[in-house]
Amino acid sequence: MANGYGISNWQDAKTIYAKLHKLTSMPIYSISDDELDRVLKHFDENCKQSKEITTEAKQYIPGGVQHNLAFNYPFPICITKAEGAYLWDKDGNKYTDFLQAGGPTILGSNYEPVRKKAIELIETCGPVTGLFHEAELLLAKEINKNMPNVEMFRMLGSGTESVMAAIRVARNATKAKRVIKVGGAYHGWSDQMVYGLKIPGSRFFLESHGIPRSCYGTTDEVRPNDLNMLESMLKINKFRGGTACVIVEPVGPESGTRPVDFDYNAGVRKLCDKYGCLFIMDEVVTGFRVGPGGAQGYFNVVPDLTIFGKIVAGGYPSAGGVGGKKEFVSGMAAGVGTMMKRAYVGGTLAANPLSAYAGYCAIQEIVKTNACEKAGLAGDRLVAGLQGLVDKYALPFVVYNQGSIVHLECSGAMSYDFSSLNIAKSAIPMLKTKPEMLRRKVAMEEMGAAYMAHGIVTLAGSRLYTSLADTDEVIDEALNKFDDVFKTVTVCKRNLDK
Repeated sequence: MANGYGISNWQDAKTIYAKLHKLTSMPIYSISDDELDRVLKHFDENCKQSKEITTEAKQYIPGGVQHNLAFNYPFPICITKAEGAYLWDKDGNKYTDFLQAGGPTILGSNYEPVRKKAIELIETCGPVTGLFHEAELLLAKEINKNMPNVEMFRMLGSGTESVMAAIRVARNATKAKRVIKVGGAYHGWSDQMVYGLKIPGSRFFLESHGIPRSCYGTTDEVRPNDLNMLESMLKINKFRGGTACVIVEPVGPESGTRPVDFDYNAGVRKLCDKYGCLFIMDEVVTGFRVGPGGAQGYFNVVPDLTIFGKIVAGGYPSAGGVGGKKEFVSGMAAGVGTMMKRAYVGGTLAANPLSAYAGYCAIQEIVKTNACEKAGLAGDRLVAGLQGLVDKYALPFVVYNQGSIVHLECSGAMSYDFSSLNIAKSAIPMLKTKPEMLRRKVAMEEMGAAYMAHGIVTLAGSRLYTSLADTDEVIDEALNKFDDVFKTVTVCKRNLDK
């Protein structure tokens, strides 16, 4: 690793895809019946207060939780304390935290130097005033210092809002209409982007409930890691309104769950130049996690616009923003009376003093502590240990990482791909295999529950984020817990359709 980047080497995407294909062609592996009984008993006996409070929450909150990541099988766990590499729940149980709030706390949870600065600001200014605060400038300059291609930065409330704003800017700049995304990628939950989520080729068949079909009229989906299909779509779009932008997750859809070749982003950049559209890089996860220069620095590719979220507020609320070339980002300027037609954006609590200052302090600490590289080394150690356990128990699981973004695929639930330029060809196979995907989803939930019962918090049982707080001792302790789970895994014979 060099220059503070957390990825020691880029793994071949085709090799990973081959392993995932093999995994999905095999029987489903999950914890044994006896172990599942022990896991469920553990939650009932040791997490009683969590069960009680989240059961009551269902009366007032849809599904009982306010954030999708908080849903866990068999019921959500109520967390009361977070510090460094660990979480504690309402019943006093301690967990190794590989969720890290979905990625933003690369310094570790509740990082003291940032927390002290945040408290100091609250005591003097309060979290919000509605007017300008110097922290807004400090954050924008700090981002530009580490990502020179981000000449200007407009802070917003979330990654979802930032994607909406970037697309609006792209359409305003190019006078074109269409947006091309990569199948399976997540770019927030705005109407036009809930398209092709999780499974490439799924278009609007999986998650688009409550969204009029017309909202997808200018959204297109292409296969991950396929520059030829992307160019074909760009050619088609020349005859139906033009392409305003191509938006990608730089390490691949769903934070690298579907990895891409090292030169993929450079290929996208060339195609965007060739067809006159903007290249939007969604760095919600990778920004200040892959390295201080983001994935764009690691791949040495210059996007026109960059989406921020997660770490940009240092783990505090209102984490989001759009940055990039001045000629485009200036189109979001506030005020009235400008000659240029501006892309309207807003948010009363966007860039509030607390979040802007916490983000500024967090980025400084990330650079100072070399957090990206150290978290990446922790990811490497975790993957090496997990692979050793997979080999030890002769399991078909697939383990790989992009630095501190670690993937542990036990079921391959999200590795299907039905991409096609023909909507009928993409939809029909997806609908036919939906029961198979659902069974694998259940198996994934069971594995996630088993990890948590052994004191490990993951993202849906298949993704893990490491942080600066993950010392060798923390990783080795966690690997012992994974060993306890893996030794119980066998071919699953339960009826997972139920």
